[in-house]
Amino acid sequence: MDEIPLTLLFVILGFLILLSGFFSGSETSLISLNRYRLRHLVKVKHPGAIRASRLLERTDRLIGLILLGNNFVNILASSIATIIALRLMGEAGIAVATGLLTLVILIFAEVTPKTLAALQPERFAFPATYVLQPLLRIFYPLVWAVNLLANGLLKLLRIPVESGSIQALSAEELRTVVNEAGAMIPRRHQTMLLSILDMEKSSVEDIMVPRNEISGIDLEQEWSEIRRHLFDSQHTRLPVYRGVIDNIVGIVHARNILRLFLEHDLTRENFMEAIREPYFIPEGTPLNTQLLNFQRERRRIGLVVDEYGDILGLATLEDILEEIVGEFTTDPAHLMREMHPQKDGSWLVDGGTSIRTLNRALGWSLPTDGPKTLSGLIVEYLETIPEPGTSLRIAGHPMEIVQTASNTVKTVRIYPEQQKGAGQDRTAHV
Repeated sequence: MDEIPLTLLFVILGFLILLSGFFSGSETSLISLNRYRLRHLVKVKHPGAIRASRLLERTDRLIGLILLGNNFVNILASSIATIIALRLMGEAGIAVATGLLTLVILIFAEVTPKTLAALQPERFAFPATYVLQPLLRIFYPLVWAVNLLANGLLKLLRIPVESGSIQALSAEELRTVVNEAGAMIPRRHQTMLLSILDMEKSSVEDIMVPRNEISGIDLEQEWSEIRRHLFDSQHTRLPVYRGVIDNIVGIVHARNILRLFLEHDLTRENFMEAIREPYFIPEGTPLNTQLLNFQRERRRIGLVVDEYGDILGLATLEDILEEIVGEFTTDPAHLMREMHPQKDGSWLVDGGTSIRTLNRALGWSLPTDGPKTLSGLIVEYLETIPEPGTSLRIAGHPMEIVQTASNTVKTVRIYPEQQKGAGQDRTAHV
């Protein structure tokens, strides 16, 4: 070593520090790669991504190679720095060399390259694979021996060392990914994706038409009344029953009726032949499950029944799709018949309005884990049929009962969150 010029030693030391920075940055960049983006780049045949993916198949070998190289160059750099210090300052220079080399390696071989690699992992990792792949082949026996000892130690500690595949994301983790996608996914598409994730939390009761609002054909009516109902109906599929909806006969499609009408063959007998058997949906069926059931059964409409077989309501494929894409066929005038804006900022709302519809239309967050209508929510909370003038507060919204009928709340005035309702006969807070 005494024959080697100091200039060459300084050049070798600088080169070793650069190598140390390369190994440090390579480790951080490869570990920081987005695994899902990496999968996509592999599918589109990106060369750097393919090489990186192969290296990451055995993370233990990759880390073993990088640490082996990093430690080797750091130790060699320390030895050369010691030789330089001894030549320049004697034994007193060893301490100085140790301190200076520590600072240099920390700044130029650790913090700076690792920070750069963490900020731009792909720009650092993909070129690094050109060097790491052949190095792994050359030093494979040594890397294998190091991994064998390290993995054996981990097994003694009962820590699994098998290289598993990319962990699957849970629904909540996927929700976070969608929310943080920012401009990469249009806001409208984000809303649709989140709605799909929410479908497993909702059941058919959340979107069904209650039995008292089901429009159908009563076979006990006169034939003239049935014909008039068929041609005046706004629905393409109608339940057919005898007397009450529980005595369901089936479902009739308006298209079949129109064909019979055009052929001048619309009689009661032909009408009965056009009726298709009903399709029943058990209560509590999640929306994502029912969507698949509709697809498998080739149905678009079903009757929701409880455990005793009593009909609770009617659910359609269109209602489920609207949970994903929003209400695209609902008549706005229908909503305005249920919700009337007032000059003071309050809303007069029909008690039979669906809570989910109310939340979606006005951006509120009334609880949906209990009753499905506003009337049911109020009655459940008060545990009695309220009198007109009764006031309460649910989810921060002051409400005043305007009108009741029979055993339901007919009309409710809902105030904005920052305002108070008049006539505070009874106030409650959720």
